[in-house]
Amino acid sequence: MSKKAIMYGGGNIGRGFIGQLLYQSGYDVSFVDVNKDLLKSINDAGEYPVRILKGDDYSEVMVKNVSAIDGNDLETVSNAISEADICATAVGVNVLKFVAKPFKEGIVKRFTTGSKKPLNIIICENLIGADEFLKGLIYDLMTEDERAFLDNVGFVEASIGRMVPIQTDEMKDGNALRVCVESYDMLPVDSAAFKGEIPEIKNLVPFTPFSYYIERKLFIHNMSHASTAYLGAYLGLSYIWESIDVPEVELIVYRVMQESAMAMSKKYGVEFKDLNAHIENLIYRFSNKQLGDTLARVGGDIKRKLSPNDRMVGAYKMCAEQGIDNTYIAICIAASLLFTREGEEKMSPEYILTEISGFNKDGEDFEKIMAIYAMFEKKMSLAEILKEVKKATNTKKIV
Repeated sequence: MSKKAIMYGGGNIGRGFIGQLLYQSGYDVSFVDVNKDLLKSINDAGEYPVRILKGDDYSEVMVKNVSAIDGNDLETVSNAISEADICATAVGVNVLKFVAKPFKEGIVKRFTTGSKKPLNIIICENLIGADEFLKGLIYDLMTEDERAFLDNVGFVEASIGRMVPIQTDEMKDGNALRVCVESYDMLPVDSAAFKGEIPEIKNLVPFTPFSYYIERKLFIHNMSHASTAYLGAYLGLSYIWESIDVPEVELIVYRVMQESAMAMSKKYGVEFKDLNAHIENLIYRFSNKQLGDTLARVGGDIKRKLSPNDRMVGAYKMCAEQGIDNTYIAICIAASLLFTREGEEKMSPEYILTEISGFNKDGEDFEKIMAIYAMFEKKMSLAEILKEVKKATNTKKIV
């Protein structure tokens, strides 16, 4: 009898990463989504290709034994959840509130029919504390008696490292279901959160304390990716691979990752050399021209990406807390103040730093970042900015 997996979200990560791993681990995967065209395409084909891009070449994996369920069909979705061997979500943080009710109904059906088998939900969302967030949403919908069922439900945070760009018509190459991805396919998860046995899923990396992997993704990968976008945008470029190909950008991005890695090494007692190997791998992955990842996608949504605990400011503060210099991260925060994606609100640098990032206008951090921002405003080259910042750092003051 085949194993059943429910994948909530049939988008790029759902199909291009989690769905692939579940299929390769022997699961029949049912995608839950509300996109009518996507639902029909999946159900008509029963399979879809994942194109893995590497260098100038690629390979393909055909993900088979797949089906799709309309997310608006509460009864069908909840029945599927009640019978599933494993569930996962990749819907986006803002959509989690809409999946809470189907999960609540499915969990109640599962355990009121006498099942003793735990249900684990792998949560693949870009949110620190996504496990408690989703659990809280479901908890609030339950009666006191129903809440006891949650003792048998594992809310398992995952760290999504695979880069999947916005899919162009060229990438789809004649098949609307095709997803183009990079080759990286490890899936770190919170080992302590599982109920019952940890399932056998290809490239699953169970780890605890999982906050290490969450912060490594956010404060090294996401932070440096966004930094590459902000620096590249300053230079008038369009793609991540173009930006990281500029020597000054590569140097700054390498340094921001090192600052964050030194702080993480100190905070978690992890060998710096292991983190540095991860850094070098990321630099290589950012240069993947075939991904065609745009600076607009990676750098956009400033209100979220410059919020106090997100990738940029969160990494900056972590370094300060661990006594690690954060000057290169400050350079990239300053560069981000110039970044505006089409359709997004234009905000002053002072407003962003104080109202969005939470810096004190009279504090040293605000002064430091604004001083570097002034260099960008003067249209100085990155080499000139690096020279000025190095000189100022040696005198312990950026002016």
